[in-house]
Amino acid sequence: MNFKSIITEWLSLFYPRCCVVCDKKLLPCEKSVCLACIYKLPRTNDFRYPGNQAETLLAGRFPFERVATFCVFSKQGILQPMIHQLKYNQKREIGVLLGKLYGQDLVGSDFVRGVDFIVPVALHPKKLRSRGYNQSEMFACGLSQSLGIPVSTDNLIRVVNNPTQTKRTRMQRWENVKDIFSVLNADLYAEKHILLVDDVITTGSTLEACAHALSVCENVKLSIATIGDVF
Repeated sequence: MNFKSIITEWLSLFYPRCCVVCDKKLLPCEKSVCLACIYKLPRTNDFRYPGNQAETLLAGRFPFERVATFCVFSKQGILQPMIHQLKYNQKREIGVLLGKLYGQDLVGSDFVRGVDFIVPVALHPKKLRSRGYNQSEMFACGLSQSLGIPVSTDNLIRVVNNPTQTKRTRMQRWENVKDIFSVLNADLYAEKHILLVDDVITTGSTLEACAHALSVCENVKLSIATIGDVF
């Protein structure tokens, strides 16, 4: 055991690393979430079913190939503390972990066949500086590690620092995000299949706004994947 390992073990006696969901002490191989809680994640597996609930939510609002969500998001559920820690407590590794897990489910499936780029929903530069990272980009990076599909982070951008969507109605959410995204180089995504990723889908207004921005790209194909759903 090297010196660093000794220090880490010593510190763990006084400051144990605990699972963000169940608060049990983590094993050395675990990061932020224990294996037991990972096993209990409420996977939807809806990528296997065209016409699923997420696709029904967005149908007719903009053209897409497929839409899927990794897990069911519910209050007091396993996913809720993971998303909270990912977004607000600097636990970016949770986003990567969830992306890797979902990517492992998607490997070889029709859902990701032909996808050229994984594109995270962008944060405004001001919010990105404040948070230090984009939680959707962490999810995208995890997906990329499992799927071998490159992540594109600097072409779809957020040009308006809009207020939070929390506690807004469906119409207010759409008005809040309308025209807040832009594409810098439309040719980069022309004739390409984009997998747009976000943390949680509620009304779908943010995703619709992204799709509107991406529509300037000639013959672009769009699929969508999120960590969780709130329907």
